[in-house]
Amino acid sequence: MPERNDELMGARVAKLERLRARGIDPYPAHLERTHTCTEAVEQFSSAEATGAEAPSVTVAGRIVSKRAMGKASFLDLRDGSGRVQVYVRRDRVGEDAYTLLDELDLGDFLGVSGPMFRTRTGEPTVETRTLTVLAKALAAPPEKWHGLQDIEVRYRRRYLDLIANEDVRRIFRLRSAIVSYIRRFMDGRGFIEVETPVLVPEAGGAAARPFVTHHNALDEDRYLRIATELHLKRLIVGGLDRVYELGRIFRNEGVSTKHNPEFTTMESYQAYADYFDVAEMVETLVSGIACDLLGGYRLPHKGGEIDFTPPWRRVTMRELLIEHAGLDFEQFSTPETLRAKLNEMGVQAPATAGWGKLVDAVWSERVEPALIQPTFVLDYPVELSPLAKRRTDTPHLVERFEAFAGGFEIANAYSELNDPLDQRNRFAAQMKLLQAGDDETELFDDDFLFALEHGMPPTGGLGIGIDRMLMVLLDQASIREVILFPQLRRET
Repeated sequence: MPERNDELMGARVAKLERLRARGIDPYPAHLERTHTCTEAVEQFSSAEATGAEAPSVTVAGRIVSKRAMGKASFLDLRDGSGRVQVYVRRDRVGEDAYTLLDELDLGDFLGVSGPMFRTRTGEPTVETRTLTVLAKALAAPPEKWHGLQDIEVRYRRRYLDLIANEDVRRIFRLRSAIVSYIRRFMDGRGFIEVETPVLVPEAGGAAARPFVTHHNALDEDRYLRIATELHLKRLIVGGLDRVYELGRIFRNEGVSTKHNPEFTTMESYQAYADYFDVAEMVETLVSGIACDLLGGYRLPHKGGEIDFTPPWRRVTMRELLIEHAGLDFEQFSTPETLRAKLNEMGVQAPATAGWGKLVDAVWSERVEPALIQPTFVLDYPVELSPLAKRRTDTPHLVERFEAFAGGFEIANAYSELNDPLDQRNRFAAQMKLLQAGDDETELFDDDFLFALEHGMPPTGGLGIGIDRMLMVLLDQASIREVILFPQLRRET
């Protein structure tokens, strides 16, 4: 539980009771606000520029600064748009209203009405005619607005982080703008947004450990979805040719700077497209976000920059493993020979890892961190991609890409496997891995196979990790900086 300063809270409660004793409701239900703080400043500046009369406004916000100077006081109010200065003069508002300021503290919400003017220091200011208490804060704001630095407190009590840190508010405004941009982009390409189940009887569509819950009415266990893929592809079978879903995914995995057990993805499926079509779409979408919302294709990254200017580099997984790790997986046809090579390289892998997971271990350690500039990595081994279509010229590889930037994956796409017999065999191979002790495998989904047996057209599928993409675009080192309420161990 959070620690409270009982002495400070007691003083604020006493002020609250004095307000009530004066017949003032410290928590009224409504204020007829005419302008946000930023709108008030902008309208005043516009009036000055045109020679118009200064506007009268009613603004409201949290008190973030308070400076008393005898018969007059200055306050700074901040709302969701920004900040505005307020001037309160005793002879203008009257003795009763002016003494009301004695009962107000930093963190309280206040509404004021009056005309705008500019002070001698050049600050646009509201000259108060009336003021209204809107909410009395019983707890003091964090560190008197100088910025909350404690990482544990920032993530656990995000409301304090948002109160204290302007950059945090900026990040989450940008997150909202980017998600809205994605929706407009997909809608503009003829996709329809859909919703698929979160509670599912089989956790398919990815190789990950699921969360398990129990459905009391059905008396059956259910899983929280680990992907939206298999339901979205059912919709392609049903004749909805372009679909996408933005939503939460749940994976019962570790927590790190790149992992949160619940995260946001955008998955899309487009009939009559392949992974090259999808790559063009991803390139256009992400570079568009950078240019249209963030100021340009070149964005800061850890003291350097990432250039999202199209076209991005396209290179195969095999070529990058040879380039960065000196490993050609074509030379190792069995898990035993590949594991021996990993041991020689000093790369650790789980004892239960099959051939595909061994390749992935080298990839994650030696190659992925080097992919700072936007890169499409093409043509993965079939063992790593049980839902992707094989290449016709090299059937042990699949038509898959992952998009990397900033040292990790931000998107994953396939030419989707639509051969139901091949898909059944792939599921069976995954079940053998599960029986061998690998608990991060693609689970068998017989109903999905039944859907495929009714015929699915050639389809390009895509998954974008919204949180990781935001980490790269907004130059944040931890996924917790772009998730409002990240998962944390419960306080004791």
